[in-house]
Amino acid sequence: MAQPTGLDGYGPEVVEEIARVRQVVADLHAELPRWELVVWTAGNVSQRLTTAGLFVIKPSGVTYDQLSAESMVVCDLDGTLVDGDRSPSSDTAAHAYVYRNMPAVGGVVHTHSTYATAWAARGEPVPCVLTMMADEFGGDVPIGPFALIGDDSIGRGIVETLRGSRSPAVLMRNHGPFTIGKDAKAAVKAAVMVEEVARTVHISRQLGEPLPIAQADIDHLYDRYQNVYGR
Repeated sequence: MAQPTGLDGYGPEVVEEIARVRQVVADLHAELPRWELVVWTAGNVSQRLTTAGLFVIKPSGVTYDQLSAESMVVCDLDGTLVDGDRSPSSDTAAHAYVYRNMPAVGGVVHTHSTYATAWAARGEPVPCVLTMMADEFGGDVPIGPFALIGDDSIGRGIVETLRGSRSPAVLMRNHGPFTIGKDAKAAVKAAVMVEEVARTVHISRQLGEPLPIAQADIDHLYDRYQNVYGR
């Protein structure tokens, strides 16, 4: 099969990985509406390649039922379009900044899921009052700074906040959750989990003040889940 025009400068190993990652990212986008994390065209998933300084991301303004592997676009780590028929997501600069500055991150997700975004609108971290939170996030889900879309301001806020946290999720103030992971699947899982804990803690607060978990217990739970559970 002929290489796409935008990928003429890349070898067969890179082109093969791009085809695989396009399918992965397309399939994972279907998880966002399935878990009720997005509406209309909002939200995006990306995954970094292992064979080149590129990543695959959703195109801008396309509804989820129209997404396919072929519609996914490829960008370099400056966020410049390399291959694809549409403009990249409006959040591409944020994804690119994360990839440039957090080398261990292989996947980034952004949603406007209702409960997590409600916490972001209040500028309040989700407190670690559930063992599931200790397992997944290693503490509170932090709040990132307010930032306007369009350049790498959001990306800078994500990186600055998560560098000092064990959490794979940050609630960007007045905007919504961004999550990271070793790959896009891990970042999607974090997006699902951050909405679940945001909802549960909100409901708990309607009944009274949630009970805190001691830091030593949070540390123990996090270490067990990350290093022992399922292995």
